[in-house]
Amino acid sequence: MADTPTLRERARRAARAEIAATAVQLFAENGFEATTIDQISAAVGISRRSFFHYFGSKEDLVLGDTDALGESVRAALEARPDGESAWEAVRAAFLVLRQAGGGPAEQLTLAGLHHETPSLRARHLEKHLRWRDLLAPEIQRRLGLPASQEPDPRAQAFVAAALACLDAATNAWYRSGGTDDLERLFDEAVATLRG
Repeated sequence: MADTPTLRERARRAARAEIAATAVQLFAENGFEATTIDQISAAVGISRRSFFHYFGSKEDLVLGDTDALGESVRAALEARPDGESAWEAVRAAFLVLRQAGGGPAEQLTLAGLHHETPSLRARHLEKHLRWRDLLAPEIQRRLGLPASQEPDPRAQAFVAAALACLDAATNAWYRSGGTDDLERLFDEAVATLRG
């Protein structure tokens, strides 16, 4: 099987997961800004240099590999049946993001960090810009817009609106302490736009 990860890849994923879980715990205890890379490295038992072998920055611990996540969403979007509307397809594709996170408590902590940390919000907006361009071609096709080398602004606006709905739903879910239904909140946000 060519898709089976090697032992080295599995070990790297396990190390990344341990570092991220430790960091999230420290962020929850001390706050994102107050937690240093040196503290995270010491808690995991690795050097600062080793930390940067796994993560490019402290923000990457919270945001994850945004490029890989974006590719996962794009692949899920492209795999949706042709008969689905663009809204149905993007909603289903976004479910990949729920699977990428940890358990409910970790997801709630991460949502809180996104909500409360200016540097993370800025990186989150950068991610949205990249994802807008990444997802726009498939949305363009689903909307029946002519194919072009540059994404159609209508498709880009659609993706930007879908991401804004996802953010609004996630913020409401966070404010509810994780008790509200994230998918329902997303559907309500989308329904308001489509109304």
